[in-house]
Amino acid sequence: LVSFPELFEKKNYELRIAGGAVRDLLSGLTPQDIDFATTATPAEMKEMFTSAGVRLINNKGEKHGTITARLHEQNFEITTLRIDVVTDGRHAEVEFTTDWEKDAERRDLTVNSMFLGLDGMLYDFFNGYEDLQNKKIRFVGKASERIQEDYLRILRYFRFYGRIAEKPGDHEPSTLQAIKENAKGLAGISGERIWVELKKILLGNHVNHLVQLMYELDIAQYIGLPLDGNLEEFDRVTKNIQNLCPKPMTVLTSLFKVKDDVTNLDLRLKISKEEKNLGLFLVKHRQELTKAVGPEPLRPYQDFIMDSREANTNSKICELLKYQGEEHLLREMQEWTVPSFPVSGHDLRKMGVSSGKEIGTALQQLRDEWKKSGYHMDKEELLSCLKKL
Repeated sequence: LVSFPELFEKKNYELRIAGGAVRDLLSGLTPQDIDFATTATPAEMKEMFTSAGVRLINNKGEKHGTITARLHEQNFEITTLRIDVVTDGRHAEVEFTTDWEKDAERRDLTVNSMFLGLDGMLYDFFNGYEDLQNKKIRFVGKASERIQEDYLRILRYFRFYGRIAEKPGDHEPSTLQAIKENAKGLAGISGERIWVELKKILLGNHVNHLVQLMYELDIAQYIGLPLDGNLEEFDRVTKNIQNLCPKPMTVLTSLFKVKDDVTNLDLRLKISKEEKNLGLFLVKHRQELTKAVGPEPLRPYQDFIMDSREANTNSKICELLKYQGEEHLLREMQEWTVPSFPVSGHDLRKMGVSSGKEIGTALQQLRDEWKKSGYHMDKEELLSCLKKL
């Protein structure tokens, strides 16, 4: 079976690993997917793959120069080197080139602009490797030009800062200036694209610093965040959840003061129903649903779950515990299985309670007794309790 690099070699097309995969490999990480770049045009690649019997996956990438080949149960994305001819801040029209530096020049950040030959040779036109070693996040060339090609790059800057930079506050002033001057370009970017980036920022490092920066640089209002976000609460909660693997929405909700803030976020970013419900849940219960004083601190949370008629209350309560920074309770909660109520209507009929209404009332009374016992009473105890009632 041929490997596809051999196909390219035979035809004298150059093929290199590109972008994020190079960054990950140089950082000692395993890349999630490896993208390739080549001097071959999409038409040349199609011809070459088809005659070698390699299956092509039909995807919409072809007009941007991307071909997806399926080989050895894996998809490989290979993109022709290109230059952006016109950009409107969202989409680009491209023309193909064989100049590697020209292709690197239109990428967003220096750490994402390198190529790696399959022989291990690094092609780095903009000091990306040095920036990666120094943990510096910089735009390729002029920041304002890169941002105006696609305003989402503002958020990508933040995302990679949270992934690579060592400490908060290590930005070039000119970069921050360019971001501030172009912030309102984000108003034209679709909510879905923004939400994908924002979620990654919320789970990365330096999140408190980066969100404060979004407010300082006037970005917040264009991406659905409240104008008067609660930055003190955000600071407190981001410390609480540091090692607790929260959902992005749990982190973000600490900025919100009222439930309208969740609704407005949803209008701008089209978040999922589950995310919206989690946000509303936290805003509603974060203050009054807290641990009990005494030997059973978890009881209020357990009672809440037992009284709830909804399916995923358990996971919402776990997010609430993360929000509140209750690490020990969270662990206990994750080990707790929701007990099932041991008595049924059938049991009561056997004891001679016949009318549906009476059965309903009796079950409710027994449920209350069961709850008071901390859900410990078994069927026998409950039924003997019924005799007393």
